[in-house]
Amino acid sequence: MAEMRKINEYISTADGTPGTLLIPKLIMPTLIEEVEKALIPREMAAIVWGPSQISGSSFTVDLETPNTLDVRETGEGAEVALDNIDFSTVTFTPKKYGVAIRITREMIEDSQFELLQRNIKTAGKRFAENETNLILGALDTAGATTAGGASLTISNIAESMFDVEDNDFEPTDYLVGNEQVQDLRNIDTFVEANKAGNTEMMNTGFIGTIFGLNVARFSTNAGANAVATSGYVFDRSEAYAIAISRELTVENTTLPTFDMEGAVITQRIDVQALRTNAISKITTS
Repeated sequence: MAEMRKINEYISTADGTPGTLLIPKLIMPTLIEEVEKALIPREMAAIVWGPSQISGSSFTVDLETPNTLDVRETGEGAEVALDNIDFSTVTFTPKKYGVAIRITREMIEDSQFELLQRNIKTAGKRFAENETNLILGALDTAGATTAGGASLTISNIAESMFDVEDNDFEPTDYLVGNEQVQDLRNIDTFVEANKAGNTEMMNTGFIGTIFGLNVARFSTNAGANAVATSGYVFDRSEAYAIAISRELTVENTTLPTFDMEGAVITQRIDVQALRTNAISKITTS
């Protein structure tokens, strides 16, 4: 028994060092991927033009100017007044975004993971985040801004809805940054079942609709335009559009003189606001 106790002391994990023969160190053949960010879905755009619909480096969209062409009272036998609608334009110029991935052949041979495929998959996430960043840049051109205080209030949301409605648009969506989401969770009206009509906020930590608006959160790590204290109320049928002249494209490459393999991933995309008065921005401090 004494000998057994001595052996137990020698193989104790307290005395062992991971990586030694005494206690082998195992690297699990599983890679834990980074978290998926909350991004803006394409269906929120008024229009999405694809490569087959775009020719040339840019194109222009014509917009009818609201509240032009008036009807006037005309006296009997008098000349009927001439009038016509006015137009404005928005130009889309898709820009090229890309990243090149290069990995040594030794890394590919010795790695426990498919390094090239993993890098390409993560690059795809970055392109999606870039699209969200471009959308938020377009929404930042909002025709009206509601300046809130330290915390978001119900009146801030109502004011932005009014700004959109006052220009004859119909507010449909409310995109919110992380801090405004936190403010919403602290507004009793959206938490108490007897006021909100349900317990969605308590059950899921988020409420899906406010005053009929679809509420969605965007990650504040999606890019420079993703600000935690910003929110946007807009009419999705009129607010912004996306032009994609090159979908996400992956081209495999080899560099024999460097003994490396890789890929070049590119996309050509542009996002522009169509009618800025269909967008109202809410800011808090």
